[in-house]
Amino acid sequence: MTAPVRTQSQPRPPRLRRLGAGLAVGAVVLGGVLASGGTATAAATTAGNAKTGSPKAGELLDVTLDQLRPTQPAVGFDQIYYKLGRYTSTKDEANGDFNKRFDDWCETNGQEKAASVKPGARLSDASSFTCTVPVGKETAETRAAMKTVVVGPGGVLYLTDGHHSLTSFMEAPDGGPKTHIRLRVVDNLSGLSTAAFWKTMQENKWVWLRDENNRPITTDQLPQHLGLAYFHDDRYRSLVYFTRDIGYQAPDDAAEFLEFQWGTWLRERVDLGAYDLSAPASYLSAIRTASETMSATPGDTVIADGRTADELGRMKEWNNGKKATGGEFGKLSAPITDAKPGKLAYALDYRAAIPAAPACTKTVTGKHTGPLVVSSGVTCLDGTELTGPVVVGAGASLVAKGAAITGPVQAVGARTVQICGTSLTGPLSVVGTKERLTLSGPGCTPNTLKGPVQLVGNP
Repeated sequence: MTAPVRTQSQPRPPRLRRLGAGLAVGAVVLGGVLASGGTATAAATTAGNAKTGSPKAGELLDVTLDQLRPTQPAVGFDQIYYKLGRYTSTKDEANGDFNKRFDDWCETNGQEKAASVKPGARLSDASSFTCTVPVGKETAETRAAMKTVVVGPGGVLYLTDGHHSLTSFMEAPDGGPKTHIRLRVVDNLSGLSTAAFWKTMQENKWVWLRDENNRPITTDQLPQHLGLAYFHDDRYRSLVYFTRDIGYQAPDDAAEFLEFQWGTWLRERVDLGAYDLSAPASYLSAIRTASETMSATPGDTVIADGRTADELGRMKEWNNGKKATGGEFGKLSAPITDAKPGKLAYALDYRAAIPAAPACTKTVTGKHTGPLVVSSGVTCLDGTELTGPVVVGAGASLVAKGAAITGPVQAVGARTVQICGTSLTGPLSVVGTKERLTLSGPGCTPNTLKGPVQLVGNP
């Protein structure tokens, strides 16, 4: 099949507008698309899937991103930052191509790559661009590139591959939780009990139950939604991503969570604490050390879960036999000032634009019922389910990520207020923040705010 000539470039997507002082609105999603219903519950997911009957293995299922449950607790943030850096750059268009986000969406949707892009096209509006392979004309090759899902008890959809790609779509300025994507069904286990479901998931290696520090977790510790606010950052997962096609190449029959398996092995061989991962040269040095270690190890070495280096795609020649200035490592090394920057440059450039959250002096997790008064220091809500009012006093800070709050949130004269990936049922009032108010923007997962919002005199 010959792809259409790619001639039309797409303008850079508009950045989210800054929320002004004195804003008061009703139920909104901040940082993403407008919606009033919040993120999908298991019941809503079941209702949505009823239209398709009971999907079977191999079928394609059209979903929105907020319907999906992760099967891993962490992602490599820098891998996602690379995608977001490229998605919000105009370099692809300057090179006479479409922005990569449209190619990525088409590939993930089983449609190869972008064929045309209208002015003002958005990921959240699939009618604003087309792909080279029409819906219904997918091939075995294009289907193989799609991400996968398992249907669990109650019709809940568990993502088994594609956490990084779909989180990138979720976090993109023109994406968000209501962005549609098709997934390939691996199996339908909706008839199993919860215990039998998770037993089957573990037996088939469709779930990764280790945290960002390689410590074991339980299934009830898995995130409930996609988005950076719900995941923790596994630096070794990012490291492995950047070694792709330098130290390893993913085989056609790649194991699930292959990159995590390599990351587990590299933890004992590469100390990332010895590198400055905010400096390109130092980060590149870590990537080179890791990828050379991967290539140099004998192919029959067991890496993780009984799989050998060769089974996990070890490259026999580092950088495919090319010098460090050439091949994939050479491409990776290109700075952000180049016409075609390397992945690492995009990642670090995007990461530098994300406001740093203050260090937590108190972290609240799990379920909390009753008032929460933040009178000093930095209180962090990490995936917290909180029922009751939240009051942030003068000079204190609140950081909420992936939380669910039922009750009013009020901050007057706070030092910092950062709310990302949080569902708030109740009014939000933030007045006179001293340093920073963050409700949207780079690195901030869309919030669902179901209640009046008052923002006055905040920087």
